[in-house]
Amino acid sequence: MADDPTVPGSVPGPVPGSVPLGAEAVETDFARRMSYGDYLGLDQLLAAQKPLSGQHDEMLFIVIHQVQELWMKLMAQELGLAMRCIRADDLRPAFKATARVSRIQRQLVEAWEVLTTMTPHDYLAFRDALGSSSGFQSWQYRLLEIRMGAREPLYLRPHRHREDIHATLADAFAAPSLYDEALRLLARRGLPVPEAVLDRDLARPHAHDAGVEDAWAEVYRDATRHFDLYELAEELVDLEDAFQTWRFRHLSTVARIIGQRPGTGGSAGVAYLQTALQKRFFPELWSVRGRL
Repeated sequence: MADDPTVPGSVPGPVPGSVPLGAEAVETDFARRMSYGDYLGLDQLLAAQKPLSGQHDEMLFIVIHQVQELWMKLMAQELGLAMRCIRADDLRPAFKATARVSRIQRQLVEAWEVLTTMTPHDYLAFRDALGSSSGFQSWQYRLLEIRMGAREPLYLRPHRHREDIHATLADAFAAPSLYDEALRLLARRGLPVPEAVLDRDLARPHAHDAGVEDAWAEVYRDATRHFDLYELAEELVDLEDAFQTWRFRHLSTVARIIGQRPGTGGSAGVAYLQTALQKRFFPELWSVRGRL
């Protein structure tokens, strides 16, 4: 009876296929049970790094970019959740999702820090092995930008050879962005968002609108009454701030490693990244601060 695990104070016997470690039983029989590596698919994951040049630093380059793609997969999932929740006027889960994306972006910024340990000499030793591949072709990054509000048809062109990926991006391109969903929510709450903004062609980017700024000004000036919308505004500002920090760190890392050289795949390199830094996803949330 003392060994019966249902009796308070009893000590259960060892689990078959395990060995005791202190007061715990550690699983060792994985012929029939799922292991840590099985669950995470580590065999496939760790076999995905295939340097082509034989140069030591190519592994660093590959790992950094694969890790970023994994984080972007999670970011896209969280942005999708945030958009659905805003559409349903269920803001607490949306806040959690956007906060998670902002924190992921901190990890991406730190990833650039690791890449700066690679010198121009290190990179040029294997750059030719990249061929025409370029970060400009990252479809997950494009999906994030599109969901944030970017609307540039050029972004879809590198993916025409993959119908599945192109369809995913095209669907996002034709759908409301995160900011569109936020502005529609403001309108449902009775705030004066102009009809022209709500009914605009979604294939075109949102441009600064004085009426939208007025609506956000009303939220900020009566934050107690509109507290969840005020919190939404600040979450969006946090999100864009983190996104811009990520972009800037990308730019400075590229400039440090390749200078003003064109990027692989025909991109303009640093010049292209500089233009991206000048764009705002949520312009009125920044301009409204000057009139409060």
